[in-house]
Amino acid sequence: MILVTGGAGFIGANFVLDWLASSDEPVLNLDKLSYAGNLHNLEGLHQDPRHRFVQGDIGDSALLAGLLAEHQPRAIVHFAAESHVDRSIHGPEDFIQTNIVGTFRLLEAVRRYGAALPDRARQGLRFLQVSTDEVYGSLAPREPAFAETRAFQPNSPYSASKAASDHLVRAWHHTYGLPVLTTHCSNNYGPLQFPEKLIPLMIVNALAGQPLPVYGDGLQRRDWLYVKDHCSAIRRVLEAGQVGHSYHIGGGNEQANIDIVHSICTLLDALRPRPDGQSYLSQIAHVQDRPGHDRRYAIDARKIGRELGWQPAETWASGIRKTVQWYLEHPQWVAQVQTGAYRDWVQTCYPQVPAADAAGEIRAAGSGA
Repeated sequence: MILVTGGAGFIGANFVLDWLASSDEPVLNLDKLSYAGNLHNLEGLHQDPRHRFVQGDIGDSALLAGLLAEHQPRAIVHFAAESHVDRSIHGPEDFIQTNIVGTFRLLEAVRRYGAALPDRARQGLRFLQVSTDEVYGSLAPREPAFAETRAFQPNSPYSASKAASDHLVRAWHHTYGLPVLTTHCSNNYGPLQFPEKLIPLMIVNALAGQPLPVYGDGLQRRDWLYVKDHCSAIRRVLEAGQVGHSYHIGGGNEQANIDIVHSICTLLDALRPRPDGQSYLSQIAHVQDRPGHDRRYAIDARKIGRELGWQPAETWASGIRKTVQWYLEHPQWVAQVQTGAYRDWVQTCYPQVPAADAAGEIRAAGSGA
């Protein structure tokens, strides 16, 4: 059995679904079900005996100790995190509590659990920390992509909290011998992504006839990774990664935010044309940039390719088409996550654009990680 934290969120749920589609090994799924945790992401598993869901907080030491003792997982895959820069700017304390304190308590619980295991089981134990390229800060336009040796220079409360949790993971390996692995991914996109991030929000707002707000000039650049490729890379690192090492996972799709928005509008023009015959491009609206917005991220993923033989399966063209198609086919999922609390958050982060109307349609969209 493996323990997955945050397995009802975007990447975590995709990982659980992919894991059980390719393996009979059971999953213990621990998720607090905060705003981005959604049991609808796991609907296909509600009667699957290989999947056990527990609602709980990684900051609950007693709960963690009990779950580890009862289920005896061979690996912990740690997705659980507060993960949106805009939210971290407006409310950093949640990021400190979950990403730093929560990771500390999880590490301590796993350390104690591992120390009590028989020698063979202890040698096979793994703790995989799922992290982000944002811990490295911002790249200059012609600067080489982030390699695993790059120093951390986080620029937002979110990225600082993730950098801190990565440092804790490293320290627990070097001080206590905890067998850890760390992955740093680029921007993920794909099915089940909560509509606060660039791609799903642009799709949702476009279809609702609402503005598509783009921060500043829209020339912030990111590398884009299809979420199912990310899941396959994590499985490979868990299977064959060298303990104590970090592995970068990227899609090889570095693009400017404004180009991403143009791609989405072009696909929607073809797949779901507007009734008035106009292009969705006409809905783009540039808004004031957010504080401390990193200009560029790019991932050097050669190490995982060289050492573990992993490569992304999706191109940008195939991945974005699959993503847009998924949102077109799942309007009910979108409606279920667009709660009143979510609409309030939109107004906090994007006050320059109109609020939700009486029918509850979202009138603002985020723009980047």
